[in-house]
Amino acid sequence: MAVKSKNKAQETSLFEITEYDQYLFGMGTHYAIYKKLGAHLTERDGKEGVYFAVWAPHARQVSVVGDFNGWDVNANVMERLEPLGIHALFVPGVLEHSCYKYCVTCNDGRMVMKADPYSIHNEMRPATASVVERLEGYQWKDKTWMEERRKGSIYEKPMFIYEVHPGSWMKHPSSEANPQGFYNYKQIAHSLADYVLEMGYTHVELMGIAEHPFDGSWGYQVTGYFAPTARHGNVHDFMYLVDYLHQKGIGVLLDWVPAHFPKDEYGLSLFDGTCLYEYADPRKGEHPDWGTKVFDYSKNEVKNFLISNAIYWLDEYHIDGLRVDAVASMLYLDYGRSEWVPNQYGGKENLEAVEFLKHLNSLIEHRGDGALVIAEESTAWPRVTDTPENDGLGFSLKWNMGWMNDFLSYMKMDPIYRQYHHNQMNFGMMYAYSEKFVLVLSHDEVVHGKCSLVEKMPGYPHDKLENLKTAYGFMLGHPGKKLLFMGQDFAQNREWSESRELDWSLLADPGHKNMQDYMKALLGLYRSHPCLYDQDMDEAGFEWIGVDDNQRSIFSFIRHSKNKKDNLLFICNFTPVERDDYRVGVIKRKQHTLLLDSSWKSYGDECEEKGKKYKPEKTAADGKDYSIAYPLKGYGMVVFAF
Repeated sequence: MAVKSKNKAQETSLFEITEYDQYLFGMGTHYAIYKKLGAHLTERDGKEGVYFAVWAPHARQVSVVGDFNGWDVNANVMERLEPLGIHALFVPGVLEHSCYKYCVTCNDGRMVMKADPYSIHNEMRPATASVVERLEGYQWKDKTWMEERRKGSIYEKPMFIYEVHPGSWMKHPSSEANPQGFYNYKQIAHSLADYVLEMGYTHVELMGIAEHPFDGSWGYQVTGYFAPTARHGNVHDFMYLVDYLHQKGIGVLLDWVPAHFPKDEYGLSLFDGTCLYEYADPRKGEHPDWGTKVFDYSKNEVKNFLISNAIYWLDEYHIDGLRVDAVASMLYLDYGRSEWVPNQYGGKENLEAVEFLKHLNSLIEHRGDGALVIAEESTAWPRVTDTPENDGLGFSLKWNMGWMNDFLSYMKMDPIYRQYHHNQMNFGMMYAYSEKFVLVLSHDEVVHGKCSLVEKMPGYPHDKLENLKTAYGFMLGHPGKKLLFMGQDFAQNREWSESRELDWSLLADPGHKNMQDYMKALLGLYRSHPCLYDQDMDEAGFEWIGVDDNQRSIFSFIRHSKNKKDNLLFICNFTPVERDDYRVGVIKRKQHTLLLDSSWKSYGDECEEKGKKYKPEKTAADGKDYSIAYPLKGYGMVVFAF
């Protein structure tokens, strides 16, 4: 099907590279360059075919090879366009779904078969060819969601993210045709939406979407930056997944990896026989720990590749935000290296990467459509979420890795020792407003011998479950947006593996089903009480009540809402000792309504204790004149409304 227009000249020019395209690309500001580079179905002189274009400035010659020309390296030699060294060619008769690669002849005469960096669809691994597909044609139905996303600030909205690896969330029974049991994006859409709605999460964050050859990389070693992985279908199938989730009121975030790429010969590495996409100096251009290449952020065309890729996911797939992987490795020249190259001032900061991130984040922020850019940044780099105008990096949010490390370190301790490490749980509030944070318990914490979250907890199986409930309650009440990895909401026992589905059968066990019901109740509280999210970034939204009770390892605090009418009191007991006479100070003489106790066997409205009123007494506690008494269970976590 040809692209329609009023005249052939205009029609032919839609995809072809112009001098202006080259100018913008060379400046690093052609944010829609993916509409020109790559493979595009079009028509020329009345003949249907595909216009191919690839950037390979140091190649002696580039030709298009594919199933349409018998993979003949001499059949379709591309024309070199100056001054940037883009190679382009219209090949008539090439059909949608055709497989192709670029045969790059290096200056030393060596010929290498390369996948298209801008391909929107690739073959199912282990095959590595690019596939001609049509991006256009999907009819979106999420207009209401996209319009609502623009309104208000995410900082005042609820955001509890469910992190999902689609390939291992659920699997088909294996078959000869589908030995890995991968579901199609369309199938995932319905079952995932049902689960997220049932639990009460606000967003999903999808891992492993951009094409990657090795399942065990979880999608963090990308070979197809513009291609949703063929493991689950094609471009329109993935559009359907995002569209369907949006129609159900669920936001969609995507893991994005601009920090590094693998060395697979058919990929970006040494693309035109030289270090084109990567830094030439291996001290700067390779990650020794990961065996990957580092993007050369000094080249405008490389930065343009990455920025246009980010825009591509936002515009073409309606993604609500990008979680940027391994930001620290981009920022520091000495990251994971014994030998490294200082910057021009002798420092260890990668100034080119800093400029790239500021450019990217400014661009997305100034679009004003509510799209987010979230940093996985594990160091004390200052002002990650401040504006570039204020010398910040401009990210919307930052993963709070410091909080996560302290939190899990405390939770793994035998309760008898927690009294000596009390500050690990309250220290996070010392810097809670220094950045705009997301509290994360992600996939990284439940792999590689770290064990699942419930198995990190001390004690017998029952103790582990009760410990984890209290931990989740503390996390829910702590300021910051939230993220939890799949399977942890029903206390998956085994570590996560990309090769198998979650242990859904555990839900037949009363303890695990109770954990899931408890998490559902927590998420219900979160979405129905604005105090838990509308002042996440404001000190007025949080108040310690009991912060120094280290001998009993009990914390109590209040979350305040903007309207002053929606307030919640949290009490968390991190030992197995029951406190029948526990008394907590209160700031108002209003009745306190019991909303949740982690020790309940049921969290529904049928629970007799739910809704019980507690009248403050004039008995001093926690420095307050009034207090309420409550029989606090061992590992008990309770929430009152007032």
